[in-house]
Amino acid sequence: MGGLTPLQPGRPWPLGAHWDGQGINFAVFSDHAQGIALCLFDDAGTQQQSCTALPGRTQQVWHGYLPGAQPGLVYGLRAHGPWQPERGQRFNPNKLLLDPYAREIVGRFDWNDPHFGGDRQRPLEMDLRDNGAQALKARVVHDRFDWGGDTPPCTPLADTVLYELHVKGFTRLHPGVPETQRGTYAGLASDAAIAHLQRLGVTAVSLLPVHQALDEERLVRMGLRNYWGYNTVGFFCPSPEFAVAGSSGAAVRDEFRTMVKRLHAAGLEVILDVVYNHSAETDEQGPTIHFRGLDNAAWYRLRPDDPALYVNDTGTGNTLNLGHPRVLQLMMDSLRYWVSEMHIDGFRFDLAPVLGRGATAGGFDTGAAFFHAIAQDPLLSTVKLIAEPWDIGIGGYQLGQFPPGWAEWNDRFRDTVRSFWLRGETSRGELAQRLCASSDVFQARGRMPAESVNFIVAHDGFTLADLVSHDRKHNEANGEGNRDGHDQNHSWNAGVEGPSDDPVIGALRGRLQRALLATLLLSQGTPMLCAGDELGHSQGGNNNAYCQDNATSWIDWSRADDVLVAFTAQVLALRRTHRPLLDRWYSGLADAQGRVDLGWLQADGTPLADADWRDPAQRVLGAAIGAPGPFGEALLMLMNAGDTDVPFALPAGRWRVLLDTAASSPAAPEAGAVAHTPWPLAAHSLVLLAQDLTP
Repeated sequence: MGGLTPLQPGRPWPLGAHWDGQGINFAVFSDHAQGIALCLFDDAGTQQQSCTALPGRTQQVWHGYLPGAQPGLVYGLRAHGPWQPERGQRFNPNKLLLDPYAREIVGRFDWNDPHFGGDRQRPLEMDLRDNGAQALKARVVHDRFDWGGDTPPCTPLADTVLYELHVKGFTRLHPGVPETQRGTYAGLASDAAIAHLQRLGVTAVSLLPVHQALDEERLVRMGLRNYWGYNTVGFFCPSPEFAVAGSSGAAVRDEFRTMVKRLHAAGLEVILDVVYNHSAETDEQGPTIHFRGLDNAAWYRLRPDDPALYVNDTGTGNTLNLGHPRVLQLMMDSLRYWVSEMHIDGFRFDLAPVLGRGATAGGFDTGAAFFHAIAQDPLLSTVKLIAEPWDIGIGGYQLGQFPPGWAEWNDRFRDTVRSFWLRGETSRGELAQRLCASSDVFQARGRMPAESVNFIVAHDGFTLADLVSHDRKHNEANGEGNRDGHDQNHSWNAGVEGPSDDPVIGALRGRLQRALLATLLLSQGTPMLCAGDELGHSQGGNNNAYCQDNATSWIDWSRADDVLVAFTAQVLALRRTHRPLLDRWYSGLADAQGRVDLGWLQADGTPLADADWRDPAQRVLGAAIGAPGPFGEALLMLMNAGDTDVPFALPAGRWRVLLDTAASSPAAPEAGAVAHTPWPLAAHSLVLLAQDLTP
């Protein structure tokens, strides 16, 4: 540190540490601190070399400028103020704090007792031990990256097909990826990985969290990991866990940027799953890492009846206070960073109702400051915004209630489609609504069909193969006595629990998977596939594999079902070329030629009557789409979720078969093949036909 002059007041913006070519400016928010000290460390972050109070304070921001300082400087913060947990404040200058705006994190968190601001046995009493040598620190960075004319694909939402994947699990076992790159950003950007995505025909990868995260203490004690990564500690830091071995610092960020650049060049957008609802500090018995020590009462929502305790709308111990302007500012600054510096194309927001909850009452508000801030932002308003529309707080289920322009994960689609095909409780009326982008949920609020993100499987729950192989979850490996994970899975094991060598059961499970995939990919709305479902990936019945950083979660490419891959690609091609249901709301009214834009048929070819919609015993449904598609032809989609074949009377005219999921091979129907009536609609199958306009 020799040669540096004393700290000067500097300026209160931008927050974090920034090099201007001549020195570094530091700016830190704390409304209630009595002082903030800047502590400088050696390059390894183990030896504190100085600790000096930031000399400037402007409103809620403490700041200082260090002339002559260069990028690479390692630092932490110490906050002085009242230790009064019963009043919501937990300042403890013995604890070194990580800058929430850190672009690079130094060190590895070890869950030792000195990291806790309060005594572990008596949490209301201050712990006086200094944790500076072991605490996480920030390194000042100043990146340069040649994007080389990178151009985002900017795929319209109505044309988007999402593919949810885990960066590590997707390529960790992929034989076509160079061994040193498996499980990394570079692996996802490899020729083999991109070739598979392009073969399928998806348009965007939706990545599980890549922000730097911590493994929870309970998992560490059990020898497990937080594989999914929903426990953020670095809101500006791509996790080095997913970088090529030995990479650090700028190399990690450059590997991430190169991945984005290569995916863009292949026509694929990159969506990030982000966690702005809670932090890794957990509840009142958790460690002091950054927010808790800088200004606990500002950063977190505390219980009004006892400010020593945290509001827990997230199920993780704490809830960030998006009602505070500085907390909102960090989220907005983080989002802009990922778009401007990392060229990200959009975000999926975990537990998104938290973003619309106020600081006090905590009710969800579509007009919350976060939504207004996003809507007026010239950068963020142009990217894809996807909400997980539920949390565990009061009024936490908000499907359809997000602002226009937002897309939302639609669990009603998931549950209804599963129930229809897998012997669950549902009706044809319920199914028809889900096939039409849940118009009962979205249309009345002026939303567009594409804003319904339809999925049957996501990272959280059974895989597609397990969905048709298990009646119950098998989560014993998670160490929670099989109590974790969903119990209402709407699954069916097809007669045998778990793996089966019976060819009849195997054929049935294959047919069910094809019917489920076809329903997802041909429905109105934005479809989302979960990586591995097109390959037959199984997690052995574990429907909550969040802590399984092993072969349970990693996709085993050596056992890939190539026929199912080809089938998935075929259906996606049909979606692109024929667009069975367009991105507009249907009326059911007739046009000048007497054709309805969308009509619903029974097996005898007659329209459904009122009582037919509600009959839970009926599992045969036809959708006649009369509005001209891209080829000026009407379409007919037939579904039979029953156990027996059913003759289905086709409407007048000649019909050409585009898809029949009863076939075990994905080969396209013969050119010019015409369906006869009645059509023998096989059990557990979906058929798509097009009006044959040839003379």
